[in-house]
Amino acid sequence: MTPRVRFDELLEAVERLPEEAQAELVDVIRRRLAQRGRERIEKEVAQGRKEFGEGRCSATTPDDVMHEIES
Repeated sequence: MTPRVRFDELLEAVERLPEEAQAELVDVIRRRLAQRGRERIEKEVAQGRKEFGEGRCSATTPDDVMHEIES
């Protein structure tokens, strides 16, 4: 198991990096978060398609969805 780093320790370590490295770190983290988001959406779409194919859900209109949300 890898040792855990406290958040404040991590921030201090980042502060010691040159500004260019800090900016690169921010870019890397944003790309990784975006990729995880895409992967999550991909899994949710696959699950929805599977459920629809199994007849566990049905097609609906945006108006029906909004009505259900508001009620």
